[in-house]
Formats: sequence, structure tokens, C-alpha cells
Amino acid sequence: MTDSDKYSKYEVVVGLEVHAQLSTKSKMYCADSADFGAPPNTLVSPVSLGHPGTLPVLNEKAIEYAVKIGIATHCEIRYENQFARKNYFYADLPKGYQITQDKTPICTNGYLTFEVNGEKKKVGITRIHLEEDAGKSIHDIDPYYTLVDLNRAGTPLIEIVSQPDIRSGDEAMEYLYELQKLLRYLDISDANMEEGNMRCDANISVRLKGSTGFNPRSEVKNMNSARNVKRAIEYEFKRQVDLLEAGETLTQETRGYDAVKGITLSQRTKEHAHDYRYFPEPDLPPVYVTEGYVEWVRKKMPKLASQLKEEYMQVYGLPEYDARLLSEDKHTSAYFNQLLACTRNYKAASNWMLGPVKSYLNEHGISIQQCTIPPAAIAELIAMIDEGKTNFSVASASIFPEVARTGKSPMQVAQELNLLQSSDEGMIRQLAESVLAKYPEKVTEYRNGKKGLLGLFVGEVMKLSKGKADPKLTNRILTDMLQ
Repeated sequence: MTDSDKYSKYEVVVGLEVHAQLSTKSKMYCADSADFGAPPNTLVSPVSLGHPGTLPVLNEKAIEYAVKIGIATHCEIRYENQFARKNYFYADLPKGYQITQDKTPICTNGYLTFEVNGEKKKVGITRIHLEEDAGKSIHDIDPYYTLVDLNRAGTPLIEIVSQPDIRSGDEAMEYLYELQKLLRYLDISDANMEEGNMRCDANISVRLKGSTGFNPRSEVKNMNSARNVKRAIEYEFKRQVDLLEAGETLTQETRGYDAVKGITLSQRTKEHAHDYRYFPEPDLPPVYVTEGYVEWVRKKMPKLASQLKEEYMQVYGLPEYDARLLSEDKHTSAYFNQLLACTRNYKAASNWMLGPVKSYLNEHGISIQQCTIPPAAIAELIAMIDEGKTNFSVASASIFPEVARTGKSPMQVAQELNLLQSSDEGMIRQLAESVLAKYPEKVTEYRNGKKGLLGLFVGEVMKLSKGKADPKLTNRILTDMLQ
């Protein structure tokens, strides 16, 4: 049996647990700042340090953010929310326990839809619950000691637990991208995996195709990129199949992922829930989330990427490709929405966003938030082209860069640089005559049926006019002259 035959008998079964830090100003149970990047151990207080006698106070904004993501993922929102202590020892967990939600997650029974290789995929979401983050252990600064930074201790988290509905590394990667997009559109998390404010654990098992049971799973912990999650799943699939095919027994365990080597490594056998000794948090009363509150949150929510994509296609008539790219990023869509309010030539607006504007941002290494060109200036360029005052080539190559550099209006730049398109028939006809005189053989070929040469003649006139000749008028004049 070949390797491909061996692996083709099996399928991978994956469920993801995603921890996302919420972008609240303060921590989950105290008023400490939740900013990122401050000097170590400066954003702490007796509460976040777990001093005896201190009492937690719930962050109301974290509840709002949890409800937002629950609505966006079609979850049921729980009315009565209780908190629990999850007891385990880590050097960077000051209290020796984490305040979380155990039996009463705030959001349950939802789903997330996304596309993988052009096909729609739906992954169930078992639960979303609120909890606090631990601090950060740093192993690579001191050669002898592990250093601990407790700035992150107590930062609000949501944990989003999916059903085991994912069947490939590609599906896992797209699920994470879609979730990241949602968190950013809702403005509830930066969702930056590289900075650690979105982390992923993958529960991975394998089974024979057609089987409905589950084999023991490996939980691969704390991966910091969607691509690493994909690679870990693909590695684990082969590793587990190899063990089964060799007649060995799989065991439930926790594994780490080595991104350099592209392999997973065993860390410990998996704890069970009772190992954490959950019990009700005595210092926090239940939190009640009413239907009225959920509706209040719903009304505050922005349009999401999927809604904008549909709107771009149905209302503005854009192709699916354009609509998808323009709705991928929250800030890009916000800029584009402002542009749509300034012009009726929606396809031209899309072309400018995906062409000159995108190229300008890439060349200068900036994001759309840092772009100083107002959407109204792009709309003015579109109008100038539509009115025959310039053409796209001149507008994008000459006017647009100068608008970006100086902040002047497109019309002012065009006038100062003498770039306005000319509709002077006499001038264009004179230039056309000189071009036709220069290429007598091509003129003969054109008249003998080689009509494609018209583009050559138009291009030469445009060169002589330094791009100022109206292309449509040039085309008509040349066509008349060549009859």
C-alpha cells in the first residue's frame, strides 16, 4: 500500500479553541489599564496581583463585547451568567486561579460561515465564554531565570470554542481569518495573532472515512498564526495515521507546535475538567443579560464584512471579486464607503481602490488609515476622466501621485502641470496628419484590412500631445482620416 492510499482512508477531525483579548480600556475585574506594550509589571494593582482581601468588579464593556460576537455568530445569548474559579498553578497566574465561566457561557449554539476554495463551509460554535488572561512568562532574556510580566494578567478574554466540524488545515485557516475579520469589524479585539492577543488551540483527531465516532485527540496549544494552525493539523493528521497504521493506540495528550521544524511535540497527558476544581466564584454575583440589552447592542453594531460584500454586489453592481476584496478589511471598506458617497461611477471607484490606491499604499508601506488622500479627491479624479478632462493613464500616473504628495486638488494639479485633456480638433488633426505621414506603409496595411493598427496611430498622437489629446476624439478623427 502506498502512503497516499494509507492516508486517503482517513479524515482529520478538528475543533478550534480561540482566545481573543478584548480591546477594553481596563482589565476584566479591576480598573488597571489593559494597554499593550507598556514596560513590564507597570499595569498592575493589588487586585490583578491577587493580593489577599481584594475583590473583583466585573467590566461591563466586556459583557457588551461578548454579546456582540455572540450576535455576529448567530449564538443564543444566556440570560443568567455566573462566574467560576478555575484552579491551576502557573507562575504568571497571580491568584492561583482564573475567574472564568464554566457551566454558564454567555453565548452558545452558534455558527460561522466562510468560503474555502470557492465552496461555502459552516462550522458550529459550541460556546463563547468570558474569562481573564494570565501574565506572560519570558524565557529568552535571562540565561538562568524565567522572567514574569504581569501586565497582561486580568486582561479580558473571550474563548470561542468550535464544534469538531473542520476537516482540513485549509478550513481551519479560513475559519480563523473569518473570525479575525469579525472581531475587527466589531471593534472588540485587535485579533493580532503575532502580538498574542488572539491565540489558538487545535483539538485534532483522525478517523476512518465514513466513521462517526471519535478517537483520542491531541490538543496543540497556543499557536500564533493561522498558517501554523494549518501546518500543525497537517502534521498531526499524518502522525496519528502513521501510529494507527502501525497498530499503536492513540492517547489524549497536550502537544506544542515547533514552527521552525514544522512538528508537534508531546507536553503532557491531557487534564480533565475536574483537575481544575471549578467552583462558583463567591465574590461575583450573577450577571443578567436581558432581551432589551441584546437588542440595544444589536442596534449599535456596524455592518459586517459579509453584509458589505452583499451590498457592494446588489446595490452597487460590483463583481463578486471586487466586493470580496473591498470588504476584507474594516478600514478599507470604511474608506471605500466614503468614496461611494462621492461618486456614482461605482466600478471606477472599485478600480481605483484596487489599482492606484492599493499600489500607492504598498509602495509607501502604509495602511489605509494612514492614507492622507481624501476619498473626495479620488471621486474628483473619476469625474475628470468621465467628463473627458483627462484619461485614466494620466490621472493615475501623473495627477494622483502629485495629489498625494502636495494635498492639492486633482484639478489644481492638472492645471498647474498642464495635464488637462485637450478637445481641440484642429490641434489633434494636425498631430494625426504628422503621425500618418510618418507611417505610410502602416496606413496602407490599415486600409487593406489590418484595423488593429488604429491603436498604434492613437498611441502616437497621445505621445505627441504628451497625453493631453482626448483619446475618444483622437480615435474618431483618425478613423475619418483613414477612410
